[in-house]
Amino acid sequence: MENKRLIGIVLTVAFLLLIPLIAMQFTNEVIWSPFDFIIAAVLLLGTGLLCELVLRKVSKIQHRIAICAILLTLLLLVWVELAVGVFGTPFAGS
Repeated sequence: MENKRLIGIVLTVAFLLLIPLIAMQFTNEVIWSPFDFIIAAVLLLGTGLLCELVLRKVSKIQHRIAICAILLTLLLLVWVELAVGVFGTPFAGS
């Protein structure tokens, strides 16, 4: 069961990264460089693996949910900052 979740995480990340790749073929609105794909893969895979670690190591279900929710919120905040620069940090997007 544990290895199936890891395979699921990797396949989900690959599927999510295919979306902008396919979109780039049909529209000029999506412009990702190879570096963008690397950053997205690191963020998604890192978050997925951290959630998997939480599921394996934390016993109380409430703590699991809270920690994974925090991790997903952090992922969302970093993603939004990289995409449009909501907070105005030096690594913000254009």
